Amino acid sequence: MSDPLFEGIAIGSVNLKNRIFMPAMHLNMAKDFQVTDQLIAFYRERAKGGTALISVGYATVDELSGTPLNIGAHNDEYLPGLTALAEAIHEGGAKAAVQLNHAGRYNPSFFLGGRKPVAPSPIASRLTRETPEELDADAIRKIIGRFGDAAERVKKAGYDLVEVLAGTGYLISEFLSPLTNQREDGYGGCLENRMRFGLEVLAEIRSRVGDNYPIMVRLNGNDFMKGGIGPEELMAFAVALEKAGADALCINVGWHEALVPQIVTKVPRGVFAYLARDIKDKVGVPVIASHRINDPDTARQLITENFCDMVAVGRALIADPQFPEKARTAREQEIIHCVACGQGCFDNIFKMKPVQCLCNPRAGHELEKVEKPEAVKKVMVVGGGVAGISAAISAAEAGHAVTLHEQTMRLGGQLHLAGASPGRGEFLVFAEDLAARLNRCDVTVMLGQKVDKQIISQQQPDVLILATGGKPIVARIAGAEQDKVVQAWDVLAQKKETGASVVVIGGGAVGVETALYLAEQGTLSGEELKFLLVSGAVSPEKLYKLATAGSKEVTIVEMVDSLGANFGKSTRWGMLQDVDRFGIKSVVGAKVLEITESGVLVEQGGKQVMLEADTVVVAVGTASDNPVEEIAKELGIACYVVGDARQPATVLEANHQGYRAGIAVGQPVRK
Repeated sequence: MSDPLFEGIAIGSVNLKNRIFMPAMHLNMAKDFQVTDQLIAFYRERAKGGTALISVGYATVDELSGTPLNIGAHNDEYLPGLTALAEAIHEGGAKAAVQLNHAGRYNPSFFLGGRKPVAPSPIASRLTRETPEELDADAIRKIIGRFGDAAERVKKAGYDLVEVLAGTGYLISEFLSPLTNQREDGYGGCLENRMRFGLEVLAEIRSRVGDNYPIMVRLNGNDFMKGGIGPEELMAFAVALEKAGADALCINVGWHEALVPQIVTKVPRGVFAYLARDIKDKVGVPVIASHRINDPDTARQLITENFCDMVAVGRALIADPQFPEKARTAREQEIIHCVACGQGCFDNIFKMKPVQCLCNPRAGHELEKVEKPEAVKKVMVVGGGVAGISAAISAAEAGHAVTLHEQTMRLGGQLHLAGASPGRGEFLVFAEDLAARLNRCDVTVMLGQKVDKQIISQQQPDVLILATGGKPIVARIAGAEQDKVVQAWDVLAQKKETGASVVVIGGGAVGVETALYLAEQGTLSGEELKFLLVSGAVSPEKLYKLATAGSKEVTIVEMVDSLGANFGKSTRWGMLQDVDRFGIKSVVGAKVLEITESGVLVEQGGKQVMLEADTVVVAVGTASDNPVEEIAKELGIACYVVGDARQPATVLEANHQGYRAGIAVGQPVRK
């Protein structure tokens, strides 16, 4: 029986070797609109990994449509870089596309030399807090022409097709939505008028590239914007796009300012594919499903069950460029799955940094050459969390003799805590992926062994890599010695039970995750909710309550004025939404004075308040736990300290530090 993922398919005149498409993602790797060697190396690696089609971008169509960190397609001076990128993708064995876009009101004036962004109507964006300048009819015609100019450049540069971004809250979808289009001319009002701009862009591109050059459109299946455009009108737009000459449709969801999570860990794999199926039922061109498709089984299921003709695998290819080839050659157990954290790929965009990846330390660093070590070393890694495993793998792959020592009976360290709270299970998958990858390396793993001076003396390593992790900070609060006071780590590890009323001291990431873990206890599972819904047993309102009202009353106390300050930007807002949805009370800007028999006494705004609690959970931070470094110094053994043992770190930092320590072993000292 053939694998549906690896059956060929055509988009217009272009034949594709499989059904895996890498959609365009902003990478912050262009410089002054020019394609860089870093960008070429990144995409060459993904093309070599076996994906059928790669779309790069988005690429700009004029001076107001993007930032200097976008790929430029609005001037002939960018043609050499565009051509080199297409050649690299082709050399890797994939077909290549460029996604064209105009950001509209989403482009901050900061990137425009103080000029205002443009949009159908002067309505401020929640994303930028700026009010754009309304486009007049002449400016609209010029932008349509610039889309055509850019498409001609894409074809000239050697790309196999061109893609138009008509969703996500950018200019074309701003014309589509009554939320942002309040015009009274031929581009506003009824749906036919609001579709006009996007359809004229498509018509202009078709007139420039000819009938046999494929055009793909990425549009939303649902904007998830209150007062905006819904699925029915977007399906009508999809039908109109096909009639206007689109050769394929890639279905996106949401605007950047939408309040429905779209790409983060809590979003179930492939959950938005139903929107692609709705559109697929109405058109005859290939339809591509998007969002949170990070494993081959999900991809196959969506194709087999007619949700789509192809799958868009984006961030999963950042995490593992070999995803398609591993699936094709029955090595799916070797795939490193994207955890959808957004820490390196999405949060870096806001930091003006090139994209990286929590799971893959090589992502964005493909140009960096890993030199062969001058000498093979005997390496002892202490600690089997993320940093330790990463260090052991990279040292072993460099050819060193590596042993890894973990004092517990399980690899993965704090990933098991990160994956304990609801919607965070991908971190548990990552723990399994790392352990499986370690097992494929020539590393001797010693579980249940606490490393001391005697063991190090017996092993006589040339190099120690210390990844002993961290430990929870013990709160110095009056009454903290009571039995009712427990550590958040112990709660997440299911080592400690909690009562019906719980106060969590500390509103950082661990505190919020622990509060959500507790608040969901007593809610119904997805399977139970589906049964009640399909059976018509209860009303939708009651279903929502059963999904969000648990058996515990949970309160978070935080000294500063907001919760979750150490979450990444792409994760924090969704976590705080859940704090509200699950009825968790928050007391911010408050100082804990004492833990008593009845609860927690806090001072807020100059007033003392008693918070009743059966259990008090402490989540006030992490301290480094590094008892072995002094032993290493005493024995005169070279050592690297990574992860929380070095200083409290994110999972991304721990993985990257471990990887770099492993490849640094045996390298010449740089002066």
